[in-house]
Amino acid sequence: MRIGLLTEGGYPYVSGDAGLWCDRLVRGLGQHEFEVYALSRSERQEAAGQVALPPHVTRVRTAPLWTAEGDGVVHGRRARRRFTEHYGALVAVLCEGAPADVRTDRSSPQADRFGNALYGLAELARDEGGLVGALRSEGAVRALERACRAPGAVGTAREARVPDLLAVAGHLEQALRPLSLDWYEDDGGDGLGSVDLCHAASGGAAALPGLLARHFFGVPLLVTEYGVRLRTHYLAGAGAGARGAGSGGGAAVSAGAASPSGATSGPAHGPSQGSVQVPVPEGAPAVRSLLAAFHGRLAAEVYRQAACVTSGNAHARRWQERCGADRAKLRTVHPGMDASRFAEVGDSPDAADPRTLVWVGRVEPAKDLVSLLHAFAEIRKEEPGSRLRIFGASAGAEGEAYLGHCRMLAAQLFPDEAAGPHSVGDNPVSFEEIGGPEVPGLAEAYAAGAVVVLSSVVEGFPAGLVEAMFCGRATVSTDVGAVVEVIGGTGLVVPPRNPRALAEACVALLRDPARRARLGAAARARALELFTVEQNTAAFHGIYLEVVSRSPVRRGVLDAAGEPRPFAVPAEAWLPGRWTGLGGRAVPRYPSAWTAGPPVRGTAAARGSVAAPASSAPRTTTAAAPAPAVATEGAR
Repeated sequence: MRIGLLTEGGYPYVSGDAGLWCDRLVRGLGQHEFEVYALSRSERQEAAGQVALPPHVTRVRTAPLWTAEGDGVVHGRRARRRFTEHYGALVAVLCEGAPADVRTDRSSPQADRFGNALYGLAELARDEGGLVGALRSEGAVRALERACRAPGAVGTAREARVPDLLAVAGHLEQALRPLSLDWYEDDGGDGLGSVDLCHAASGGAAALPGLLARHFFGVPLLVTEYGVRLRTHYLAGAGAGARGAGSGGGAAVSAGAASPSGATSGPAHGPSQGSVQVPVPEGAPAVRSLLAAFHGRLAAEVYRQAACVTSGNAHARRWQERCGADRAKLRTVHPGMDASRFAEVGDSPDAADPRTLVWVGRVEPAKDLVSLLHAFAEIRKEEPGSRLRIFGASAGAEGEAYLGHCRMLAAQLFPDEAAGPHSVGDNPVSFEEIGGPEVPGLAEAYAAGAVVVLSSVVEGFPAGLVEAMFCGRATVSTDVGAVVEVIGGTGLVVPPRNPRALAEACVALLRDPARRARLGAAARARALELFTVEQNTAAFHGIYLEVVSRSPVRRGVLDAAGEPRPFAVPAEAWLPGRWTGLGGRAVPRYPSAWTAGPPVRGTAAARGSVAAPASSAPRTTTAAAPAPAVATEGAR
């Protein structure tokens, strides 16, 4: 199959969690061809370069979300009328507010009006060559103002002032930039119209090109969300409201540099080219209401049009269903993690100090190390010889301050103890960083103790917990996020912010070595079964086949006069596979000679490279794999 992988701010730019997952997915599915369509978030991200790509990634096309220079497109009177009609219809739906229950709003007139307006703008951008100037025009702000003043608008929209209207228009301009890209070529070209399946690695802006590929060409869309984007927008809006209520003031930000999460922020290296400085009242009710309505409607449309929606855990899956996804389309595919680097610790006998507890992670307030330290004070009363080793570095200024607070609290709760009057005192709590001679890696950190503790109050998918399970360690965790789903019955789970319960669970495991061994072995077996890279790629391979089998892309064949030939391609030709000839010569996409017919499309080598245009325009690179000596089947 030919997969169009849609990303935003991740692969192939960064090697973080999002980029690492995409890289493992692509490398694990070498029987398919991948074309990457990436939206970048900042100039710094693009300057850092791209990661090395495997040979079956035949094309990479990139476009920035952080800046958009004027495209020079001048719309005529008819085009301006079309823009006013579709943009006015879209913002009118937003001014009616977010639905009370998105799950019952999938087939409502408002959902249809939003989708029709969105696709109308996309068709206009395709016909005219772009919408950058129109979305930034005074006409867009006036259309938004008319919608806010209309009789059916909600109260918060009717109270919008000029700064609020400018802020919302600036955010919509950035969110709708993918409509103006040149990724939607005609069927059979080098764009999204020529792929068999679009796989969006997140919701929001990354899924918008997949929506348009489905609208223009009928390409099925698969959406994967390991963190629900709409939930992020809601939380960012709530946080902005709290900050605005506390400060009572406003802030000037760049409309062209609003962050995809819904919170406004400046660009990485000062104002970006083409951005407009817009005063945004922090926490303004009208801004929060309109933006929440937009992201809610966009998420609902993505869920409605997607052939399948996957999440990394049941916690995120419940959020997706709450935000409008059809339960019949939902699949849970756990993130794939590399278990090989923990194999030595997991296979070797447990030689750790049986009285030592270990915590591993990034030091920040959400990890609630304060409760862990108070719990350890209770543990020391029951087990005086126990120790607590905290491995991790702080993140940002807030993390540094929190780490300093935890160090002072540990010094107050546990004065240095000495074995005798002539020996040096030692604190039973140590704060250490991974990478030294004693603890060179994560595996050694987990192996340093008999019990691994997770004390978070906020957690998504607990990757650190899975790593401890790979190492065969017994765990004590707080009941947050997807912890219970990950642990199953292989560890102890206590309520968050409850030091007494945390202490009792840790003491129970410290006093029972046999139970620790049983739980550790069960945890390792569970992790190897559910959370490896192999199970992740195998699950997506099956989903790819399922989606394409249910929603095949039927491309017509034209004769020399341009007339359609509906029976030119036999039914047997629609078997999965990509065929290449010697020297990169394109040959028909058919498995054998008896299904001979006209070529459907050429190989990456036949298409050739496309030169990269200016920095503000979408960029394209092509990597053609060397032609094999003998044609081989591309999908098994």
